[in-house]
Amino acid sequence: MSKGISRVAYRPVGVLLGVAAGAVAGAIFRQVWKVTAGDGDAPSATDEERGWGEILAAAALQGAIFAVVRAAVDRGGAVGVRRMTGQWPD
Repeated sequence: MSKGISRVAYRPVGVLLGVAAGAVAGAIFRQVWKVTAGDGDAPSATDEERGWGEILAAAALQGAIFAVVRAAVDRGGAVGVRRMTGQWPD
């Protein structure tokens, strides 16, 4: 199978996995925030009641979790496409 076919095969898989990764990362972040901050909801950037440190810490944690989940899901998707097509998607 050619590289083009494996790339085309991965495209819809990648989109679906990206959506799933976002949902999973959001759920993980909410649980981690509850445990670490002892607060039910993470602050938004415009939350007047919260300080800079708390808002930036929440954003950094959320970004790190999202990046790790997304990398794991992308890698798993690429491995799956390779198993199905015999080619590594680019």
